Amino acid sequence: MTDAIEIEGLRKVYAGDGRSPEKVALEGLDLSIPEGSIFGLLGPNGAGKSTTINILAGLVRKTAGRVRIWGFDQDRNPRQSRAAIGVMPQELNLDPFFTPEGALEVQAGLYGVPPRDRRTAEILELVGLSDKADAYARTLSGGMRRRLLLAKALVHHPQILVLDEPTAGVDIELRQMLWRNVRRLNRERGMTIILTTHYLEEAQEMCDEIAIVGEGKLIVRDRTENLLNRLDSKTLVVVPEGDGASVAAPEGVELERRADGALAFTYSRARASVEAILAAVHAGGVEVRDVRTEEPDLEDVFVALTHRD
Repeated sequence: MTDAIEIEGLRKVYAGDGRSPEKVALEGLDLSIPEGSIFGLLGPNGAGKSTTINILAGLVRKTAGRVRIWGFDQDRNPRQSRAAIGVMPQELNLDPFFTPEGALEVQAGLYGVPPRDRRTAEILELVGLSDKADAYARTLSGGMRRRLLLAKALVHHPQILVLDEPTAGVDIELRQMLWRNVRRLNRERGMTIILTTHYLEEAQEMCDEIAIVGEGKLIVRDRTENLLNRLDSKTLVVVPEGDGASVAAPEGVELERRADGALAFTYSRARASVEAILAAVHAGGVEVRDVRTEEPDLEDVFVALTHRD
């Protein structure tokens, strides 16, 4: 598989203004994103995600490093590299006096898309705005404006689509519609999708691979299932008949007594077993009403990798 985006030694330093020192936003970031993938770019606030996206979009000039987008060097072929990528920004930057149809036509003109190659009606149907094609943007709801941002990112037929916090503050219906469209673009057109989000369950469900950045550097990059397997811990939740006060945790197992009376045993699969935990429960003379397991999710991995004391 070839790479849709190649980033080597990317560095960005924002100059100080006399009252504050210069700020290093990216410090030698190396990252490659496979063609045709749905790729998650995650990290805490201030990690460098937005700076990276703005550099890819051509909105921010890098201090040093090399960026190739769809095979085009950003410095040598800026027009071709910019044409290969579409960005749905987090901010609702729309002209309130344009209709969705008018906004897409203007956006297509800015990218040099000839009228015969424009797919305005098709894109509006894709994002569910066909019935609002002639309505002024200022009359659209917040969710509809987000749909319009997605439509604008698609007008020039990009091979790569960047979604910057696309579902922040939107309702469940819009979120599901957005992800249906994203999967369709990826599946039917082979479009490479880059997603930043604070909803980690969203990244876990959508992304083939995930990169986590922190303090301007790459912390980890791996397939989603491999990241989830990095945590060796597992939790066995036992719901006892009675209070379960007589139960003691086996060696190497942490016991949490939850407010609902459940006993949560967290253990390393290399050091303890379900059999040992259940034996300890029976040794305490407790009758088990229910039992279930809890696997670590992407949020646990994220916290483990980005936590700072």
